Amino acid sequence: MILAALLLATQVAAQDPRLERLDPDTRSIVAAIVDSAHGIGLPVEPLIQRALEGATKGAPSARIVAAVRRLTVDLGTARTALGTSAVQAELEAAVAALRAGATPDVLVHLRDVRRPPLTMALSVLADLVASGVPADSAAAAVLALAPKARDADLVEFRRAVERDIALGAPPAAATSVRVNAGANAISTQSSDPGNPATPRPRRP
Repeated sequence: MILAALLLATQVAAQDPRLERLDPDTRSIVAAIVDSAHGIGLPVEPLIQRALEGATKGAPSARIVAAVRRLTVDLGTARTALGTSAVQAELEAAVAALRAGATPDVLVHLRDVRRPPLTMALSVLADLVASGVPADSAAAAVLALAPKARDADLVEFRRAVERDIALGAPPAAATSVRVNAGANAISTQSSDPGNPATPRPRRP
């Protein structure tokens, strides 16, 4: 009886009044998924936002539930790869990278060679794929630049690749040319301990 009361209290605490926008059956299932995610330390705001997005678009219950479940799984995969200290923005960017075609191993490698936050590096990876760059080429490029590049360097690299693609260059070739140019430019930067581009120890 006491255990049931504690479980009920946890569920009530984890629910969000915004879920009232969902029909009762959908709300019950989504709330249970949110409770479970909260219980294992995953951020729940992305899950709530995904459910509300589905409701706004008039998606059927089954589609909303499937989308929330899929996002829960992807957030779990991202958290496993990046470590328990990864923040919500990093996890959401990691999900985008995974859905773009990056593997969990790529995420693990990135966390090993780059100081946090990893949000921009992951976002650039996903953006490159969206621009037509093959996922493996995008991942290789970001991993090559990640140890020393600043966030601003990664943004400029992405913009340069996108410009080259817009001018007619094949996406993979544009990425290869720009990553070599970027690596040469970044190699002249300082790598003292205070530099945000300095590699850092692996996260737990």
